[in-house]
Amino acid sequence: MKKWIVSLLFLSTAGAFNANAQTETKQLSLQEALKYALANNQKLAVSRLEETIGKLKTEEVRAQALPQVNANGNLTDNIKKQVMVLPGELAGGAPGTVKVLEVGTTWNTSISGELTQQIYNQSVFTGLKAARSGEEYYRLQTAQTTENVIFDVTQLYYQLLVKKEKMSVLQTNIDKLTRLVETTKSQFDNGLAKKIDLDRIKVNLVNYQTQKSQLENQLKVDENRLKQKMGMPIETPVSMPSLALSDIERKAAATADFGTFDLSSRTETKLLKKTEELQQYQKRAYLAEYYPSLAFKGNYSYNGLSNKFDIFKGGNSTANWYGMSSIGLTLKIPIFDGFARRSRVKQANVTLQKIGQQLEENKLNLNTAFENARLQLLNNLSTIKTQKENVSLADEVYSSTQNNYNLGLASLTDLLNAETSLAEAQNSYNEALLQYKLAELDLIKSNGNLPSLLN
Repeated sequence: MKKWIVSLLFLSTAGAFNANAQTETKQLSLQEALKYALANNQKLAVSRLEETIGKLKTEEVRAQALPQVNANGNLTDNIKKQVMVLPGELAGGAPGTVKVLEVGTTWNTSISGELTQQIYNQSVFTGLKAARSGEEYYRLQTAQTTENVIFDVTQLYYQLLVKKEKMSVLQTNIDKLTRLVETTKSQFDNGLAKKIDLDRIKVNLVNYQTQKSQLENQLKVDENRLKQKMGMPIETPVSMPSLALSDIERKAAATADFGTFDLSSRTETKLLKKTEELQQYQKRAYLAEYYPSLAFKGNYSYNGLSNKFDIFKGGNSTANWYGMSSIGLTLKIPIFDGFARRSRVKQANVTLQKIGQQLEENKLNLNTAFENARLQLLNNLSTIKTQKENVSLADEVYSSTQNNYNLGLASLTDLLNAETSLAEAQNSYNEALLQYKLAELDLIKSNGNLPSLLN
């Protein structure tokens, strides 16, 4: 009884510990988010299962080239036997008459086994080569799905980080206006400020608070999208480190490294090349249908015959048992099939032409994507520099206007305009950093280096 109570207490404690562990906030760096996604993304899991199916298909095709062995059993009750009519002279009867005889026995049974082995079958051997190539195709599909997951998660991660920075800017502006409301209200109470000035500040404050509420909803939606792409339960609480603006600034300030663009390294190109290879095998399989096939066959059977159901009584049985065996070769020569094979070969040729066009389109698309990513990155580098200078200038103007407002040398309109300009400059700068990271992500994808983001 005591042991049972101790076990129950242990399980209860363990359950409480697990519940607390599940509610703990998970810290997510980009690398941690990517590793979690690669382990839990549903599409990637399906792709890996398809890769396993590809390997099993190879085994299935390989089986056609291996010996095929089958066993059969048969038990027959001849309820009404076949009859044979013989002339009386042959049956020992009177000449000129006929004799009706039953043929066979009431119970027949047989146990047999057969063996077949392909000796020459071009279709089977070509199919085996195609299956091996199909394994590589499924592996490339998994690699492409992996790259897509890395790209999507990274893109969502950066967007979420920048929106958090926008939230920080909004909160800073709300804090500023909150203090300004308090100062202006004190001045209004002492007859040193107008009520309309206080109301205008309150309106701006409410607008910022509304923007904050909307941005909070957007952040939650984006966070849920990120979790969905990662394969993480929506209810799992997560937190993300603040965006290291200085790191992005430092990298953006350095000389841009566009890497080397190698079309053959892109998974999309490899997949199309592998598709072309598989179609070549398919064409060969159609052509192989013109060739004859040769197979070895062997058969052995053991048969029992009796008029009584005592076939399986061993030595006491009235059944007669006998064995029969044979070996041989089966040669199949295709002669004419109504031009069906010819039509299939022509279809394969058209499909190969189609894949060739897709390869040309892929080449154009990937080259264009690389060039656009390079141009976008250059443009963002210039934008970051301009927006950084603009933030410094807007901050200087706001500080100067605030001092002048406190000294009565600037109007409230000037102060609010300066504050709005500063907020817009900060948001534009953050947006420029986001666009830089997204352009950099496109460039990494164009270079075929998305897996490097895991490091």
